[in-house]
Amino acid sequence: MTEAGVIPFEPRRFRTTVPYYAAYRAPYPARLIELVAAAVCLAPPHRVLDLGCGPGMLAIAFAPRAAQTVAMDPEPEMLMAASRAAAAVPLTLVEGSSFDLTPDMGPFRLVTMGRSFHWMDRPATLRALDRLVEPGGAVALFDETMIGRHGRAWKTAIHESIDQFSQKPSPRAFRNLPDWLAHEEILAASPFAAMTRFGVITRRELTLEELIGRAHSMSSGSPEAVGDRVAEFTADLRQRLQALEPSGTFVELAEMSGLVARRLQDC
Repeated sequence: MTEAGVIPFEPRRFRTTVPYYAAYRAPYPARLIELVAAAVCLAPPHRVLDLGCGPGMLAIAFAPRAAQTVAMDPEPEMLMAASRAAAAVPLTLVEGSSFDLTPDMGPFRLVTMGRSFHWMDRPATLRALDRLVEPGGAVALFDETMIGRHGRAWKTAIHESIDQFSQKPSPRAFRNLPDWLAHEEILAASPFAAMTRFGVITRRELTLEELIGRAHSMSSGSPEAVGDRVAEFTADLRQRLQALEPSGTFVELAEMSGLVARRLQDC
């Protein structure tokens, strides 16, 4: 870590994950998008910023509910994927990270972050967003939590294989350190201290190949992170997963959540 509670910034860490991320990450359910949008009364002429947008999953989902949606990511390949996925959905693409936020970018009614907040200097990011989020607006952190022993088992298998072969430290290594604070703790000490969590539980069936794709969508399991041991990594992971479920069909029961954080005076 560069300082307590901050993961070192690597702007192109996800470069080789792009095709896997877009294809194999769990989608955010439409009902969750509706709940978050309703919570902040999102509608034109409001603007949305999807910070660390990746291939644009959240940006595309919220765009029809806003006058303008800005999709921002430091990886140009991710922005290209977002542009392709958006098709007729209008997005404003901006190459940059949380370190590039400036007051003149606002105002925004909603700033979304899908599994990206942990990569940022979180207190500094929230201070910057306090200058960008309009009165009555909010920051929303999206995440997923695996439910049940079957899903946790295959997720553990993926992590164990990544830990064996990856040349890049997993973000779990940082988040397990004693000085790491939960997102809620960071928010509670920020201007956005009033929090409400919305959750939707989804069930999907995944194939073995889809789970291998999911592993490659993780920055520490990407082709770049594994390097010249990609074939070994894939074989090891396939063996682990087949041992767990010889049928080749895996269940993903997960709670997809949106943590909406507002200013206390707006509640």
